[in-house]
Order: sequence, then structure tokens, then C-alpha cells
Amino acid sequence: MSTDVSKSPEPEGGVGSGPAAEPPAAAAVTAVDPRLLVREQGFRGYATEFLRRMRSGELGSVPVVVGLIVIWAIFQSLDSSFLSAQNLSNLSIYIVGTGLISVGIVFVLLLGEIDLSVGSVSGLAGAVFAVMAVNNGTPEWLALLAALATGAAAGAVHGFFFARIGVPAFVVTLAGLLAWNGLMLQVLDRSGTINLDDEGLVAKLTSHYFDDVAAAYGLAAVAVLVFGLAQYLDAKRRDAAGVPSRPLAEIAVRTGVLAVFAFAAAYMLNQYRGLPLALLIFLVVLVVFDLVLRRTTYGRKVFALGGNTEAARRAGINVVAIRISVFAFAGTMAAFGGLMIASRIAAANQGAGSGNLLMEAIAAAVIGGTSLFGGRGKVWSALLGMLVIGSIASGLALLGSPAHVQYMITGGVLLAAVVIDSVSRRTQKTAGRT
Repeated sequence: MSTDVSKSPEPEGGVGSGPAAEPPAAAAVTAVDPRLLVREQGFRGYATEFLRRMRSGELGSVPVVVGLIVIWAIFQSLDSSFLSAQNLSNLSIYIVGTGLISVGIVFVLLLGEIDLSVGSVSGLAGAVFAVMAVNNGTPEWLALLAALATGAAAGAVHGFFFARIGVPAFVVTLAGLLAWNGLMLQVLDRSGTINLDDEGLVAKLTSHYFDDVAAAYGLAAVAVLVFGLAQYLDAKRRDAAGVPSRPLAEIAVRTGVLAVFAFAAAYMLNQYRGLPLALLIFLVVLVVFDLVLRRTTYGRKVFALGGNTEAARRAGINVVAIRISVFAFAGTMAAFGGLMIASRIAAANQGAGSGNLLMEAIAAAVIGGTSLFGGRGKVWSALLGMLVIGSIASGLALLGSPAHVQYMITGGVLLAAVVIDSVSRRTQKTAGRT
């Protein structure tokens, strides 16, 4: 016996219109962003989310911050002058030159590449400036621009051979390391060492301090206000777009934490000679290029190339142009860092750019959290990494330890950073995140 389905009676008004039926919209399950659930749970939700991120390999800057705290605690226990105002002020100037070079390295590492020439380029820039300004009497501002242009040109050459010709970046920049070092020796010629004018523009980059206490405190206040306002406006923008945003309470806590660190740093600097001009320049550079990476189309293209070059090419990104520009930027920052180092020692000499400068610049970026595998990192990695390296150097100097001990410890820290990065990437893949 069969049933004629086509003649089955339907309730008036169509299927599901009876009193017991639910409207489709009401029956649907609304997807809730997990970040909203975390924020609704308050502190417990944030703690749970933090543990989840750690287990899944999303470590961020946590390892380097913890490591820095441990390093400072150890050296302070061994020598009470380590955290003195004078030592911290000297440390803030020491990290600037290499830190600026490391900013350029961060951009190169985001592509998944390496630049071995930055040490030689920094020395060449210092030599070009010294010969033009001191030996030839060129106005210092013009000599400074020429030195920066020299670094940009050297980086663009590396980028051209890498991006257009297809020579591996390792080989191109290794050749640059040798070639630019030779050119630096040629530029200095028989001079060997050229002392800079102590009252000149470049010399004052590291010797000038804003001794008025209002300078350091004012910078801290501006930083806190700008950060808080930016967070608030971002939350309003996300609310308007209908996407999850940080609540006011979280913004207030984040801004308060920054305020504590910012004003504590300002207090320490004012206990010695005030705010160093070199540190101010370094912080401005970090803020500007952090915004470039996070808030501009160019920054997104750099990350895209580091994540998947072929996918970026198919998305219409000019791979060659981005690669050349990144290496040119790295050369410019190497030149800027070289001028800062020349300023700190008040001279340009044949040993500039040699020694462990290159390794420190690369190590700072990696220790600070930039991945060697490309596509992951922040400009602030340069600051965090240099604080670790500079703190080790400063602490060992206070203890009278030989240089080889510093090299071994720094090498161990670098290895630990790379191991953490590798394990983190493997854990994220296991957790289904890339």
C-alpha cells in the first residue's frame, strides 16, 4: 500500500506556520566570537585565554620579557649599581645604534630573508659622513643625508640582485659585507680614524640630554595619552563596524600599565642627566615604523610576502618592488645606526661595522620575537632584543667579566630564542594555527 505524498495536507500559511513551529530566524544558532566570551568572564576569562595561547604556541613577547626580568634580577643581586639611574641611562644610549640597525633587520626577517651586510654598510656610512664633514668641510646636515643615501643605495643594490636577478639574499649580502667594508677602507684611505666635531650635529645625537625634568615626564604623559586615545578610538571604530572590541575597563588597565612603566623610566632618567636625545630618536623611529607595519598597505604586503610569496604574487602584490624597498630600508637603517655609533665614540674608524655588531643586530631582532621563518614579528622586537643584549653586556662589564663570557651568554640566549620560535611554530601547527 502506498502513500501519496504529493496530496498530503499542509497547514494554512505554509510549512511551519503552525503555533508550535518556531520561525527560522529564532531557531538559528547565532555564532558568538570567542573574544566576547572571554571578556564577559572578566579576569578569569583573560587568564584562561592567556593559558590557551601559551599552550597553542602563541607566546608573543612573553619569553623575552620574562628573560629580561630574570637578567635584571640576577645582575642587580650581584651588583647593586646595575639598576642605578646612571647605568640605565648609559644603557639606553648604548642600545640605540645597534637597535636602529636591528629595525631594518626586522623588516628583512619578515620576508623570511637575511641581510649580512648591515655592519659594513653602517661603517661605510660613518666613513662617508666623516670624510665629507670633517675632511672636506661639507655642512653636517648635507653629509648626514649623503651617508643615509649611501646606505639606501647599498641596500637597493642588494635588493635588485636578490629580487630581480634571483641571487639568494644570503650570497648577495655576504658579498656586500666584503665589498662595502673594502669601500669603507678606501674612503677613509690613510686617515684610519677621523674624529668628529664634539659640538657638531652628529656628535650631539648621543651627547645631548634634555635635562629639564618636564621633558622625560612630558614624553611619558604624551605616550600614555596617545596610546589610551588610540585604543579608545580603535574600540569605537570596531563597535561601529559591528566587530568585537576592547571594553573601556580593559583599555584603562592597559593604559595604566603603560603609565607605570613610562613614568618609572622617566623618573630614573631624571635622576641622572634627563632624557637622552638618542633614546627619543629611537623611540620615535620605533613608533613610526610600527605604524607602517601594522596600519599601512605596505606593511600588510611585507607580512604577506613573508607568509607565502606565491600567494602574495597571485594576489597582485609587486613582489620585486617590495623586496627591493625592504632591503633599501634595511640599508638606510644600517647607515642611521652607523651614524649613531660614530656619534657615541665621536669618531669614524677602520674598525667600524666589524666585530660582533652584525651578530648583535640580527640577534636582537630574533631574541625580541621576530621569527627567522618570516611573516611574524614586530618593530618593537629590536628594542626588547637590544635591552637583553645590552643588559648582559652592561652587567658583565660591571662585574669585570671578560668579553668572551658575554659572547657565550649572548649566543646561548640567541639559541634559546630560536628554539622557542621553532617549538612555538610547531605547536601552533599541531593546534591547527599558522
